[in-house]
Amino acid sequence: MFNLFNLGAAKNKKSPVNLPANQNVANFLAKGTVSIKDLVSPSFIEVDFNHLKIDEKYYRTLYVVGYPRYVSANWLYSLITFDHPLYISMYIYPTESKAVLEDLKRKIAEMEATIESDIKSGKVVDPTVQVALDDALSLQAELAKGAERFFQFGLYITIPADNLSELNTIAKEVDSVLSSLLIVTRQATLEMEEGFKSTLPMFYDKLAVWRNMDTTSLALTFPFATASLTRNEGILYGINQHDGGLIIFDRFTLENANAVILGKSGGGKSFLVKLESLRLLMMGVEVIIIDPENEYKKLTQSVGGEFVEFSISSPYKINPFDLTTADPEPDELSNKILDLHSLMKVIMGELTPAQDALLDRALVSVYQQRGITQDPGTFQNEPPLLEDLFKVFVGMETPEGKELADRLEKFVQGSAAGIFNSRSTFDIKNTFTVFGIRDLEENLRPVAMYIVLDYIWNRIRKDKKKRVLVVDEAWYLIKQKDSGAYLHSFAKRARKYGLGLTTITQDVEDFVSTDEGRAIITNSSLQIILKQSTAAVEKITEVFYLTGGEKHFLLSCGVGEGLFFAGQNHVGFQVIASEEEKGLIE
Repeated sequence: MFNLFNLGAAKNKKSPVNLPANQNVANFLAKGTVSIKDLVSPSFIEVDFNHLKIDEKYYRTLYVVGYPRYVSANWLYSLITFDHPLYISMYIYPTESKAVLEDLKRKIAEMEATIESDIKSGKVVDPTVQVALDDALSLQAELAKGAERFFQFGLYITIPADNLSELNTIAKEVDSVLSSLLIVTRQATLEMEEGFKSTLPMFYDKLAVWRNMDTTSLALTFPFATASLTRNEGILYGINQHDGGLIIFDRFTLENANAVILGKSGGGKSFLVKLESLRLLMMGVEVIIIDPENEYKKLTQSVGGEFVEFSISSPYKINPFDLTTADPEPDELSNKILDLHSLMKVIMGELTPAQDALLDRALVSVYQQRGITQDPGTFQNEPPLLEDLFKVFVGMETPEGKELADRLEKFVQGSAAGIFNSRSTFDIKNTFTVFGIRDLEENLRPVAMYIVLDYIWNRIRKDKKKRVLVVDEAWYLIKQKDSGAYLHSFAKRARKYGLGLTTITQDVEDFVSTDEGRAIITNSSLQIILKQSTAAVEKITEVFYLTGGEKHFLLSCGVGEGLFFAGQNHVGFQVIASEEEKGLIE
């Protein structure tokens, strides 16, 4: 059963007029023979019992008849952010408290009588009646005190679609989302025209399906909520694209100060990190950066920092066997040997159980040869070098020892000799220190990054204060299980020493596919996702539980735009910088 009519013909009472070929619409309008309504109205509307068809679009309206007993703030968020256009209307009608109190008094009397009757007849009291009675008594008290007011509330949703099949599918999805919120909906069967008109922005409530609602519950349905990330302290990260506010945030106020920045090449990751580093320096935070591509060299010179460049000819050396001598922990040597286990696996590759046991004996032996034991007093002795471990393997005169010695030979006597086999000649003294490893060959970069991380770890334990450590292109470490596990361990332990670890990668898909990468994301309270490629956005959506709108935003956003996650809040944002800051960075 349906009606087929032409809105233009229905509203134009004049007889049709044929336009001369040379007469334009403007002249025709000037004569008053066609109204604006005729021009903007659709060609036809088809009203069926469970949908509308307006031109080539289909529409179906749902109205809400049941609500959950308890709701939280912004509880309609999943409906507001549904991955499909929806027309949502809320109608609110104030009600006289006196009339409501009279109705409540009658309802309370009825429920009390029902419960008393059940008790007298020996029946089990219906728990739903008891719960309803408790709610009614509580609401009656609030209304009587004037703490609450009462309203009639109507909620209608119209779903647009390109065809009938899509309309049925989307309607089921919307109903499923609402059911997960304990909301009961019904289709406006035989009232689709009234339902559609009720969701137009005209305050034209033709359905009149209302539910009693108190002030508190009504306030929680307010749909235009956005996460505000403006604080009284911290640094400026950018503009909140939801409400135009500023995102001013102090990462050290979160559960931990760790951050993850994910984005495709050219998405603005480096600019954001350099900008954050500049602003952190102004707040008195020490910044340390591991830079695989020497991108931060000019910025380091601009702010008077120190650029530590690792290469064969560089004067900067770090000995991975160094121990913390100032206030060492009771198990300092044992932890150092465990860290060296992981480092040697990064250098030498996978080891068999027999080789791993041999490595452990060799590491203990090289420290014993230097007179270093579990006694902290012996930590003042000169630590061993990588060549000492090489000599221990050679001296074992076993096939396993010879194989391990062969794997180490490149770093002791081969092309990489001198980079990691020297006494430490460097100590962090500058508030802005960058470790550049671009001039090392590709397979040496994970080794250098691991050694620098271990060195920084020993350094921050000596002097606890606010620091940020930036690990750019963290995929170099994540792609190997042992170095990835070390970076994850670093992220978990950093908070105790006032350190915030910033992990950056453009290999997003591979990063989030590893257990270590996901664990680092989980242990980072601050997460920034910039423009993404089509291949990576699905993984990002899965890991961060993004809505469809957020997924499309990451695909279409510009350079320096993305999503900013801070704790439980996240917003779309755009990085902004002053001309002076751009000059320093670029």
